[in-house]
Amino acid sequence: MSGMNELEREIEESRARLDETIDRIQDRLTVPNLVDEMIGNARRTPLSEVYDSALETVRRNPVPVLLIAAGVGWLMRRMATETKSHALRREAEAAARVPVLTTGADRVYDPDRPTRRPGAAAGEETQT
Repeated sequence: MSGMNELEREIEESRARLDETIDRIQDRLTVPNLVDEMIGNARRTPLSEVYDSALETVRRNPVPVLLIAAGVGWLMRRMATETKSHALRREAEAAARVPVLTTGADRVYDPDRPTRRPGAAAGEETQT
């Protein structure tokens, strides 16, 4: 019985540690923290004042910035989709412009029918 109680206690301790880890991860995944991580390395460049200003703007207005980012992402996705559809349309138009030789006669193979020699007229058939 003592072994079961000890095992249950270890499981509860593991759960508590896991809860703490999840809480720390959730705290790091806030908008300002994500922006800090993304822009953090850029602060070491000559343009650090621009990045600091942008970071402050994002911190003060996270929702509009996220909406702008979503709009830009949507626009880029739409442009990529339209580019693909335009390319497919151009290929179809190019294929439609290729001349096709049509004689008006269907070319169906009939094993019981005599074969024509190349260059022979339609009425001149030879047996093989």
